[in-house]
Amino acid sequence: MMPAIANFKLLSKSLAVLLFSLSLITSSAAGIIPPRIESQSRENGNPSKPSPRRFGFVLPRAFDAVDIFGPIEILQALSRQTHLELALLGRTLEPVTTEPANAAMNKFNSSFWPRIVPTHTFADSPALDVLFVPGGAAARSPDLGPEIAYVRDVFPSLRYLITICTGAGIAAQAGVLDGHRATTNKAAWDEITAMGPNVKWVSPARWVEDGKVWSSSGVASGIDLTFEFVKQKYENGTAIAQMIAGRIEHVIVSDWRDDPFADQFNVPPSN
Repeated sequence: MMPAIANFKLLSKSLAVLLFSLSLITSSAAGIIPPRIESQSRENGNPSKPSPRRFGFVLPRAFDAVDIFGPIEILQALSRQTHLELALLGRTLEPVTTEPANAAMNKFNSSFWPRIVPTHTFADSPALDVLFVPGGAAARSPDLGPEIAYVRDVFPSLRYLITICTGAGIAAQAGVLDGHRATTNKAAWDEITAMGPNVKWVSPARWVEDGKVWSSSGVASGIDLTFEFVKQKYENGTAIAQMIAGRIEHVIVSDWRDDPFADQFNVPPSN
């Protein structure tokens, strides 16, 4: 009688293992990515955190479109593989334009200014894992009080802050880059770095990763930064990034020091 019981237990364990294996195969075939448990080194001593899910984008007037939609293109593709949430943050829920507030920056009186509709206001302050801060003419605006205040207030609760191009200037004015290594657009280097005298500005650099603070150089470099973020923070991230890049026909620049624009704009090496 005892051998029969032992054999039944062995058979039950074998079936359980088989069913678990089949569930993994089914999930893989469906293209579902389980949340990645990030390593202790990547989470600065806080292991067992799942991959970031909740992304926010600040929408200041005169933001650069690619600063926003470059990363969104990649993250939208990622959202077809794993659960992500998007918050577009403005002062109000009225559409935000890329048109500069300063008429001198639109001397030909063009009307070529797309608008984007926020999903949340700064006052809503939705819970976020990652916040993107774009640049463009917005970074040079004298009217950035609400954006600067929001970035400053939300920074402690974020897992990651990501600045694109001259968006580093907005974050620098909020004081959240102080003591961190960061970079920005080399064509606007002197102007933007002056906004953060306590920031460790890095050149040459296509992007810089410093703990919870990530920053990219010019507009298009934000795409490469986002691919690097996906590689590091998601299960099978490198394969996913390569898949997305192939579909949008983008050649990923994987070396963060690959920055020919530092020489082009005579920005000397630093940090």
